[in-house]
Amino acid sequence: MVLPSLGPGGSEGVVSTIASRWAERGWSITVISLEAAETAPYYPLSSRVVLRRLGVPVDKNGILRGTYKAANRLRLLRSEFLRLKPHLVVSFLTRTNILSVLAAAGSGIPVVVSERNNPEAQTFGPIWSRLRRLTYPHAFGLVTMTHGAMESFPPKQRRRSWVIPNQVNVPSDIVPKRSGRIIAAVGRLVPQKGFDLLLEAFGQVAPYHPKWSLTIWGEGPERINLTMLRDELGLSDRVRFAGVSERPGSWLETADVFVLSSRYEGWGIVLMEAMAAGLPVVSFDCKFGPREMISHGEDGLLVPAGNVTALAASLSHLLGDESLRRNLGMQAALSAKRFSSDTVMSAWDKVVDDAVRSRGLSWTAPQRRAVDQIETDDPDRRHHHMR
Repeated sequence: MVLPSLGPGGSEGVVSTIASRWAERGWSITVISLEAAETAPYYPLSSRVVLRRLGVPVDKNGILRGTYKAANRLRLLRSEFLRLKPHLVVSFLTRTNILSVLAAAGSGIPVVVSERNNPEAQTFGPIWSRLRRLTYPHAFGLVTMTHGAMESFPPKQRRRSWVIPNQVNVPSDIVPKRSGRIIAAVGRLVPQKGFDLLLEAFGQVAPYHPKWSLTIWGEGPERINLTMLRDELGLSDRVRFAGVSERPGSWLETADVFVLSSRYEGWGIVLMEAMAAGLPVVSFDCKFGPREMISHGEDGLLVPAGNVTALAASLSHLLGDESLRRNLGMQAALSAKRFSSDTVMSAWDKVVDDAVRSRGLSWTAPQRRAVDQIETDDPDRRHHHMR
């Protein structure tokens, strides 16, 4: 499994969970990250997982230096692939996916690429976009988290395709310490997450709900701009930027309402985490993800994407109605069970099974047992999220 880093992000959490589950079965799992050797994983990782850090972290560079660093990452990845001779490589995130396909070229090693964002909205510049068009047809297959994201790719870039949502994992050590008056939002402080829109919406409702405050969890390049906007809106005593949570999911302990204000998403795993924890949620109906999690008015509230006025109105309605918050939270927790870890792992097992079968390889008993279980499950359940 290959990805840029194992820091505090949605893809990083997914890889840590999948790798650990597979390794605990007795599979030989290596996770390769591009980050510095001394970097510690943010999420728990089984001791049975072999972790290889290549020491070539992703950062901003000019064209020449960026090209040199990308070539170095490609060289190191290929060296690892040829040394390990894995039955399958599963790569996460676009640039790393491209490098993984190139690194495996001519080796006979199948590579499954996994897109974790909205390919319609997320841009990479002309060079990486062209490389994706050229390399993805040579991947064994493509995984996305939503059907909308999959449809964004032309058929030749998805010869084999699997739509697999994120699993929801609420840490077992979460201890609620809720005051009853905290709105939470979580994500990297970048324009995609729409925290500027959330601040404007909260600015509209704050005077009518004086006991409520907003906590935004995460770090990123927009912190200064967002702090300035908060102060301009007169919300300096009502909005807190809390940084990255000390441990995975600990932001759930103090949240009473959750808001997703993203301009676009690949899935929105924090939204599902909030629902699984029984929080009432309000979300922009952005592409892609929220509509596949929320049934409006039943287990959460959806508002038109980017509409600050509508977000403010729904948020105010929720803050002013304790009964609504309680009912939406209970239904959200029930709804989140659709995305249990076992269900999602079954879908990932199918990806591995398809790849291994394509090479004419046979499974050892402990490897095959998990896939046998999938194939004896109810077929409707087994294929619910797969194309």
